Parts: sequence; structure tokens; C-alpha cells
Amino acid sequence: MDKLSTESYKGVRDFYPEDKFIQKYIFDKMRQVVEAFGYEEYDASILEPTDLYRAKTGEEIINEQTYSFTDRGDRDVTLRPEMTPSLARMIAKQKRELAFPLRWYSIVNNFRYERPQKGRLREFWQLNVDMFGVEGIEAEIEAITIAYKIMRSLKAQETDFELRVNDRNSVNSFLNSLNLDEDKKYKITKIFDKKNKITKPEFEDQIKETLGDGAKEFFNKLKELEVCPEKVSKLIEELKKNNIVNIKFDPFLMRGLDYYTGIVFEVFDTDPENNRSMFGGGRYDNLLDIFGEEKIPAFGFGMGDVTAFEFLKSRNLLPEYKPETDLYLCIIDEKFKGFTDELAQTLRDEKINVAVDYSYKKIGDQIKKANKKKIPFAICVGENEERKGEFMLKRLSDGREFEANEAEIPNTIKLLKIKCAK
Repeated sequence: MDKLSTESYKGVRDFYPEDKFIQKYIFDKMRQVVEAFGYEEYDASILEPTDLYRAKTGEEIINEQTYSFTDRGDRDVTLRPEMTPSLARMIAKQKRELAFPLRWYSIVNNFRYERPQKGRLREFWQLNVDMFGVEGIEAEIEAITIAYKIMRSLKAQETDFELRVNDRNSVNSFLNSLNLDEDKKYKITKIFDKKNKITKPEFEDQIKETLGDGAKEFFNKLKELEVCPEKVSKLIEELKKNNIVNIKFDPFLMRGLDYYTGIVFEVFDTDPENNRSMFGGGRYDNLLDIFGEEKIPAFGFGMGDVTAFEFLKSRNLLPEYKPETDLYLCIIDEKFKGFTDELAQTLRDEKINVAVDYSYKKIGDQIKKANKKKIPFAICVGENEERKGEFMLKRLSDGREFEANEAEIPNTIKLLKIKCAK
């Protein structure tokens, strides 16, 4: 039998401790911000009936962009490509028991079968932030403020990113004024959606190809579309009152998903070499339709971990890896194992995270391992330590040693960690 490859499946990632540390850092920042606004965490299975996505996105998406299969019970199931349909299903199921408005969030992994590229993989994790039950612009203001604050909590400067806003209703009105059939309207919205990724001549050529003789009227009326709608103007004005100034109207912003019914927004990286949308969202008041339920006003957004990581990496904002382990206990000889284990457990009871080296190798080798793992402190346990109950706590960053008895170790470590953090 041939040896198995050690490579992971194409488009997914392995998370070594250093990688998981960064992902946890990003998730912790997300959680801190959304929970400060009163959002509650929810979750759902990664497996859903395929009909849930078929009803929302259509057969083409199911066939080309999802991981769908028939299970052993002959049921069609799909690995979750996005969280919103599951959220809608959950709300439709218990709508009468829930207290609106709802503020819910989740951080879950999703799967989409598409070509892996920078900022886009087949498996990704995404923060989903959604508010149900608020019709007014307050929902838009809150969600966009949360998106802004997450970026700032990740240490991004205002000049590092830009918020762009549009109203899908104004685009729909513009297209209706051209008397286009539904197919052409759909094609135009898709051209709008990629306008920032193509040149002006390419944009014009695609419009002409789609509309033919109608392209002339389109370009004559285009200035109408470029007038900022009143609702967008008010939204931008209110956000600026909250000191969010890196925001502007973008008449061609669509968001790719068809279920948006009003305001949409995206957060763009301003780096000229990566001037792309990182994440966004919008209003979707009709999503419960597929369950036969009356509409509930909703506004939400999703933020993926892949684009967040790429953004932080490009601006040298990734945190330095620090393990959760506080202390490494090195055992001089196997006969001191029992005493060392008791010491370790006593310290764990005092909220000190302790790893014990059971290799019984030379002390120098054990210290090297602790250093390699970036554990900040180490204690060597031998005959003197067992007999006297006195220990030398070694700070591995500079080799400095601090004398402490068993009861003093926890506070000594905590105080030294505070000093190092300053």
C-alpha cells in the first residue's frame, strides 16, 4: 500500500497551536464586541437538508458550489455553505416563543466548493451577526457600528479600511425605469456586483453586451443612480455622529446574494495591493417566506476568518504567539515524579496552567523544550525542592530567577505576567 499524503484536503486548513492561537484571538475580539451590544450566541448542525438551500439559492448553486450528498437513509443533505438559512429555520420554528427584537450571533465553519484563492477557501469560519424585529434604520446603524468596532478592536486604523453603503431598492427602481425583463435585470446586478474588480471599459462592454440597443438609455440615465438615496444619506449622517467617518455611498454596491431587500454594506481593505471587499451584509426582511411565515424585519452581516487573517497579516497586526501554559515543571529524576505531580495539581487549583516534563532528560534539554514552546516560566524539581519546599522560578525570556515557596508561586507568576504585559 502506498504511503498516505500528509497534505490536507484542497482548500481547507490544518490549525497548529500557533494558527489556532491567531484564530482564537480574532474570534475573541469578535465576541467581545458583539456581546457588548447584547448579542447572544447560537449554533446549529453543519448538516442541513439540501432543500433548505435549494429553496433559497436554486439548483445551480446546489450543483456547483455545495458539498451535497445522499445519506444512508436516502436523504439529501448538504454541508452548510452559510449560516443564514439555518438561522431562518430556527426562528421560523420557534417564532411564537421568541422575544423580539432578537440579537443573535454565531461563529461557525462553512463549506463551499469553489476554486481556492487568496482570501477564499473551501472551508472557512464566519462570524454571523443578525438582528430580527427592528424595521427602522437603528438596525443598520447598530450592525455597521459593530462591524466598525470589530475592525478597530483588531487594531486597524480608520485609514486601513472603508465602509461602503448602498440601497438595493434604489438600484431596483433604476432598473425598473429601463423596462428590462427579469433576466436582464439579474445580469446587470451581477455586473454591478463585480464593478470594483473590473476596469471601466470592461464594465461598459459588459453592459453593452447585455443590453444591446438599450445600453445607450442605460448610460444616459446612469447619473440618476449615482445620486445618494435619502435613506443612505441619513444612515451615513447618523454614523458620522458616532465618529465613524470612513464611510461613503457606493451606487454599484449590490452584495451577491439575492435575498437583500434594502440597505447593504461592505467593508473594503484600502491597501492598493488588496483593494477588495473583506465582508459585509444587509437588510433581508423576506427570508422567512420559504417557511410560509410572515416576514420579520432583519439586518445582519457575516465576517470570515480568512479575510480577517489576510488583512492582519498584510499590516503586521497578527498577535505574537503566547501559549496558555504558564509554567513548565522539569523533573531532575523519575523518583521525584510523585512530588512534582502533587505540586502541579496544587498550582492548577490556584489557576496556574502547568505542564510536566516526563522525559527525565537532562535539565538543559527540558528547559530548551520549554523555551521552544514559548512557555514563560520553568521550575526544576529535585531533592532540595522536595525537602525544603523552596523553588527557583526561572523566567525564560531573560533567565532571571525568583525564589518562592509553594504558596508564593501562583502570585509570583501572576505579578510577573502583569509586569511583562505592560
